[in-house]
Amino acid sequence: MSAPRNVLAVVSAHVGGRRAGAALAGLFPAGTRVTVVETADEDPDALREAHVIVTGLGPVTAEHIAAAAHLELIQCASHGFDYVDLVAARARGVLVCNIGSSGAEKQNVAEQTFALMLALAKRLVPAHTALVDGDWALPRLQRSITELSGKTLGVVGLGHIGQEVARRAVAFDMGVVYAGPRSVGPETEARLGGARHVGLDELLRTSDYVTLHVPLKDETRHLIDAERLALLKPTAFLVNTARGALIDQDALADALEAGALAGAGIDVFDPEPPTPALRLLKAPGVVLSPHVAGVTRETLVRIALAAVRNAAGFLAGKPPHDVVS
Repeated sequence: MSAPRNVLAVVSAHVGGRRAGAALAGLFPAGTRVTVVETADEDPDALREAHVIVTGLGPVTAEHIAAAAHLELIQCASHGFDYVDLVAARARGVLVCNIGSSGAEKQNVAEQTFALMLALAKRLVPAHTALVDGDWALPRLQRSITELSGKTLGVVGLGHIGQEVARRAVAFDMGVVYAGPRSVGPETEARLGGARHVGLDELLRTSDYVTLHVPLKDETRHLIDAERLALLKPTAFLVNTARGALIDQDALADALEAGALAGAGIDVFDPEPPTPALRLLKAPGVVLSPHVAGVTRETLVRIALAAVRNAAGFLAGKPPHDVVS
């Protein structure tokens, strides 16, 4: 009988911790030894013996990788992979995978993106707060309430999630432009209502709504900085359901406080959870949510299944999907 293959399931407390990890562990086939932890260094013996680390937003550092003598694969149970030290993994010959092609998160991220856009356009948060405080705010708010129809949506990153967002934009009678390293091709552009591939700066200058759907890497950190925020129309809205560090948060707070853009819908922060000192929490014109864009009941099941399917397949000798490093 062959020795069991060891999996370390790292599920941070703020995304469900041991309870969520136990459910994930139960998806692995018999003969797989799964240890559930909330941080990768919580159980040094399990880390040292792990052949695979499956991580749900739990950091996997160079130190963790060095300590895991038998490690072959780090499987991210997410679209993002910025919490794994890719340089250290590459140096050790350890594969890193995400669940990008599974489509597990695309439905809810797209829905959350539109929830934030609609909340901004219809001024739902100030309207709700005013009514709770006994203030019939209609005369004050009606001049700033807008429609999505007829507006231009700029999608930064037209991958699986970005295309889901663009598809919904077509249903709202919005025009779509997108930025990215390459065109998605005329067939996909036609399916997305005649979406046009443009440079990032042009997208920022011409869009009424800008939504971010790119991974966080060295070259995309603070992709939206003070200089690029200055390109936005004063009537534009910025939405981020991808990664907090894609935006210079202080620069965005400056722009909102100065009235340089109409508002922002933010689901992701740097760090997470954000500290009370984060200026965006008090900035005017914001709608905030606590990284809920990938955590519906349905989405969590799809994410867990996609991550386990890829990791279990790898342990069984099958080529892994969605290798990012």
